[in-house]
Amino acid sequence: MSTTTATEAPTATRPRAARWGLVVLQVLLAALYLFSGFGKVSLDPANVAGFAMMGIGPAGVVALGVVELAAAVGLLIPRLAGLTATCCVLLMIGAVTTTAATIGGAMILLPAVVLVLVAVVAWVRRAETAALVRDPRGVLLGR
Repeated sequence: MSTTTATEAPTATRPRAARWGLVVLQVLLAALYLFSGFGKVSLDPANVAGFAMMGIGPAGVVALGVVELAAAVGLLIPRLAGLTATCCVLLMIGAVTTTAATIGGAMILLPAVVLVLVAVVAWVRRAETAALVRDPRGVLLGR
């Protein structure tokens, strides 16, 4: 017969400053994705022109904007923040790769920095993400 003991959530064991730092980082990333996503969804001419240089049409720009708006919301929901950050890592790998292959130069800097920042959030929240994947109902419903 085996017994299991309940453990505290990983966020409860982090120092207070680290928890607040992570929250601030998530809010800043959410603001960035909100700003960027809104520009894409509203088909801002500068965004459309930039993506046209990469071979992406207006429908693709709007689709990316919707994904970024969803990312902004997900980063602000504590139980979804880790999974959202993990998805953002994949999104930003695509952004870095596409930018490097089509435009290159200094334009790669912003997506690369955002990639590193969302990777930090994904790494720090990896235990919460694993718990969410293991038992989505339990995590989302607080059981």
